[in-house]
Amino acid sequence: MNPTATSAHLLSLPYPQEFSIGAESAVKTCLRIQPEEKVTLIYDRSTEAIAASLAAQLELVGCVWNGFLLEDLAERPLVAMPEAILEDMESSMVSIFAVEVQRNELKSRMQMTDVVNRRRMRHAHMVNITGEIMCQGMRADFALVDRLSQQVLERVRRATRIRATTAAGTDITAEMNSDYKWFKTSGIISPEKWGNLPGGECFTSPGEVNGRFVVDGVVGDWLCARYGLLAATPLTIEIAANRIVACSSEDKRLEADFWAYTHTDENSDRVGEFAIGTNLGVERVIGNILQDEKFPGIHIAFGNPYGEHTGAPWTSSTHIDVVGLGFNIWLESDSGVEQIMSEGRFLIAA
Repeated sequence: MNPTATSAHLLSLPYPQEFSIGAESAVKTCLRIQPEEKVTLIYDRSTEAIAASLAAQLELVGCVWNGFLLEDLAERPLVAMPEAILEDMESSMVSIFAVEVQRNELKSRMQMTDVVNRRRMRHAHMVNITGEIMCQGMRADFALVDRLSQQVLERVRRATRIRATTAAGTDITAEMNSDYKWFKTSGIISPEKWGNLPGGECFTSPGEVNGRFVVDGVVGDWLCARYGLLAATPLTIEIAANRIVACSSEDKRLEADFWAYTHTDENSDRVGEFAIGTNLGVERVIGNILQDEKFPGIHIAFGNPYGEHTGAPWTSSTHIDVVGLGFNIWLESDSGVEQIMSEGRFLIAA
């Protein structure tokens, strides 16, 4: 099906009206799409209703947009991003990727974000978006989230060391590397850095992380859908000199799958991302990493450090986030120590 036919099909589809608020927020608040701009909208069979709600908002804006249904263009899981999509992105100012991803599709997504980065497009990365998220995290007050994220950003950029603990047993120390940049992805998306929607985090690549991280929230990528919420079977990860040295869980399948994933290549076990979630509209983890990593607290990721943004000089073919709950966070800088979170609640005002 060509883009024109696909777009017309999307506009003919019914969708739950409760998606409209989140879709309007994505198009008008987060991406600030203008009538004179062109947009590439990418979706799949499982996200058709969400894509239809986004398409309706694009029509209301009055911009030119093309819709692409992945299953019309390639077999899943994707080996590569279809050329028709990459070609369309070359003339777009904005792109939206609202897809339920499958195992081993990271390479195809990286091909897409390579175009985004090179052309400095405003890009909404809505990986594994669901109706539940459209009615929760996407309804956040993103202006408020942006203000809080800015407050966090200003503080972490001065920090030389960050310590985080939880009642579940997390106790990690992250040494910052002054050569690596911090970014906020608060949901207000700019050409400087594409962002996930729903947004709400500040992230960098750390210099070195040491300690124990107890994952009593969720793990990312395809493991998230398989294992869901981990409160009953937490995953404990021991980290030394920025590398995983051991992991354990009562769920031995989770333990084995996580270990295998983080040993895919030479840097899959390396802490590539250190982040603080700032979406005040997310009140609990739900078993979907797209929203759960925005839950207020710490999450880290092993693998790809997004070096094109952070400045980290190494790379990996994998990237998996892990989320904990109920954090205490201290920032150490030349001016002293400041606690910015206690038992999961921010101590700084937006």
